[in-house]
Amino acid sequence: MRVILNLLWLIFAGIGLAIGYVAAGLIACILIVTIPFGIACFRLAGYALWPFGQTVVQRGDAGAMSTIGNVMWFVLIGWWLALGQFAYGALLMITIIGIPFGIATWKLARLSLNPLGKAIVPRAVAESGFAPQIV
Repeated sequence: MRVILNLLWLIFAGIGLAIGYVAAGLIACILIVTIPFGIACFRLAGYALWPFGQTVVQRGDAGAMSTIGNVMWFVLIGWWLALGQFAYGALLMITIIGIPFGIATWKLARLSLNPLGKAIVPRAVAESGFAPQIV
């Protein structure tokens, strides 16, 4: 079932969202200081392509630097990524088939507001209680 959902997601939402994340990552990598934001964009692009069967968990070693980074992320990148995803989700919700994908896009928009200090792991790993230290 996850494969079918991921394929439908890839067609209706995944490719568009991933292109947005990759574009933001390339822009962020132009400046030396924002390379960590570019890496986060590339991680989110991978998650946007194939999200079913994966989940987002809070990293155990995330601290004050993640919070500071998330504030900087929100100011520089996060708000316009979330705005674009919200608009894309609204377009998906025009059709009945697109409603679940629109809702999932809005959930991903929430992640795009503060992705630092979080890890994307397989759902089975998250359910086992494992807290990843390095992702």
